[in-house]
Amino acid sequence: MSTQAGATTGRGTGRRGRTTARTRKVAALLTAAAAMGTLTALPAWAAEGAPLPAYAFDPSAQRIAGAASSADAKPLEPGRTYRDTLKKGGKVYYRLNLDTARNTYVSAVAVPKPGGKAAYGDGIRIAIQDGSGVECGYQEVNFGSGEYVRPLTGYARRIVHPDVSGCQEAGTYYVIVERESDATSTPDDWELELQHVTEPLLKQNGPDKLPDSWPSGTPAPLAVESRKRQGGNGFHDAVSLDKGEWRADIRPGQTLFWRVPVDWGQQLFATAELGSSAAGDELVGDALALGLDNPARGFVDLQTVSYTGKPATAALDPQRPVDHKNRSAYDNGTNGMRFAGWYYLTATLSPEIAEEYGDQALPLILRVDVTGEKKPGPGYAGDAGVFQVTADDRKAAASGATGAETATDPTMVAVAAGGLGLGTVLLVGLGVWTLLARRAAR
Repeated sequence: MSTQAGATTGRGTGRRGRTTARTRKVAALLTAAAAMGTLTALPAWAAEGAPLPAYAFDPSAQRIAGAASSADAKPLEPGRTYRDTLKKGGKVYYRLNLDTARNTYVSAVAVPKPGGKAAYGDGIRIAIQDGSGVECGYQEVNFGSGEYVRPLTGYARRIVHPDVSGCQEAGTYYVIVERESDATSTPDDWELELQHVTEPLLKQNGPDKLPDSWPSGTPAPLAVESRKRQGGNGFHDAVSLDKGEWRADIRPGQTLFWRVPVDWGQQLFATAELGSSAAGDELVGDALALGLDNPARGFVDLQTVSYTGKPATAALDPQRPVDHKNRSAYDNGTNGMRFAGWYYLTATLSPEIAEEYGDQALPLILRVDVTGEKKPGPGYAGDAGVFQVTADDRKAAASGATGAETATDPTMVAVAAGGLGLGTVLLVGLGVWTLLARRAAR
């Protein structure tokens, strides 16, 4: 008798568990629909005077304290993300324990507090050095001529190759992150997001000479309708895109993040058009900044455009097709297109727009094109990790997911890729909820 009662109780508990799971799935459907832009109302942050969304740090990032001396530097492990704070004029060290089997990339995203002022040349420098102080690779990024702050991204690299002199031994290396700030700049601390990734060597090294000619012409505009795909607030929640015309809303002082999968042999073209405003015709210099960073979060390109209340477009420079040989070039543009994977697009609207045109969100149209046929990879001697484009990446780009873990969930992909309207999802959701509630009551 007690066994039968226990079995009955077990079946009842199972039904409630399944009901809860299904209800959560419906909630996920509605969340996905909203994330895909099927809502017609603007989000709360888009309202005039509302606080801007904060930069979306990776929640798995480990807190670390950069040292003032290399002797006290703490290690950065490969495949990990870290957070630190960089003071004005600060210079911090971290340690790397490197072998000779893989290339190393360490990136730093500097996140100033919104609304801060910057002088010409303010920015960060990130470098990797060996134990003798020899620099293996560095990158300097700054705000340029703009007087406002935004997230800055750069990386340092250590490459293992027979034609490279220095930094070829296994052992201890150091990452140095320095902040350059003028005396008149805002003195607030900057938050840092650090990431350490590695790249396998090639099974066989080939010629590194780049072809003299390459398709540098801009492709014809895509004849497609705009679709809503609001950008994320950081690299961690960057919204996936494939080729197409994408509509978003951006507030003065805000930076939006997207990511696009670009495979070996393919080229990425992107423009960002800021919509017109009826609020005036005052000139705002460097009003819109469109940036490009590679899969290791290395800086590739940044273009700005002024604004006078009329439509204004910032266009990235044409870059060479993704090729392992691109790393033999010295310029950031070519050198940065050195591996396949997720390339990141950022759009920043100057806070000065609020002074001249109001603080409400302005419409932004992002036009993205990926051209060229996929080519075989360079022949890595190991797992390519983030330096490849997978089937899940393609699904994420089609659905607008912010990560492969979301893109592979059938329910979320069905909502995103299927193009269900919010009204349809709401009706289905309410019907399912009613049905489940009745069953649960019985």
